[in-house]
Amino acid sequence: MAAPRASLHLVAPKWNLGTSGIRGLSSAVTPEGNQRKGRMLLQFLTDRFYDVEAIRQYLFQKQVSKVHKENRSSTGIKKQYGPYIAGAYFVLKQGGAVKFQGEEWIRSKHGYSPLQLLSFQAVPIEAVDASDCAINYEGLDNLLALKELQSLLLQRCPHVDDWCLSRLHQLANSLQELSLAGCPRISERGLACLHHLQNLRRLDISDLPAVSNPGLTQILVEEMLPRCEVLGAEWAQGLKSGPEQQSQDTASPIPA
Repeated sequence: MAAPRASLHLVAPKWNLGTSGIRGLSSAVTPEGNQRKGRMLLQFLTDRFYDVEAIRQYLFQKQVSKVHKENRSSTGIKKQYGPYIAGAYFVLKQGGAVKFQGEEWIRSKHGYSPLQLLSFQAVPIEAVDASDCAINYEGLDNLLALKELQSLLLQRCPHVDDWCLSRLHQLANSLQELSLAGCPRISERGLACLHHLQNLRRLDISDLPAVSNPGLTQILVEEMLPRCEVLGAEWAQGLKSGPEQQSQDTASPIPA
């Protein structure tokens, strides 16, 4: 009789990411060696993982760690240079843009020098464009200290959720424009938290996939913020057809 076959236990072994880890591997590869870098990275993962789920879990944890690192509060900069410089540094580091009062927009994609910000140490920030940035609940700490902030654009931010909106009441005295367009994690519950922002004059809530009834939600938000222009869905979008409309559709002749 053949010996029983041992079961295969697929797990990811524990290992230490030191200088020989991915970070050291990436830094050792020149830009023109992309294909070689890809093969080395694949071999690196193959040597340490034995199933697809382990690789997925590792990549997910790595992404979470990256987002957490990018959203750390700039406490040291804030203590030394004040909240305006700390807020501007945080937004620009994320790839966004800031506008100091009376000045032109400073955008990270156009290039800027950190020393350039020091001349605005006593100048309040009046507008922030953090569209497409990885800002999350923790990262908002860097913006909530900007008490003169009038415009905040958070379009298509993948980590902005209902909990983030619950913190915006701290900007209620100054905030006049807010864009949440395209944020996938914002629902009706988060929008209800905006009732504190009675100074808002413009609010964009278009293209929010987590909102189940965009048309009705826009009507309720307009009632909640009567002095604010609310941009979003058409008022009838997502509303169910009434009995009269349904009967008309049923009675309509079928074209030949």
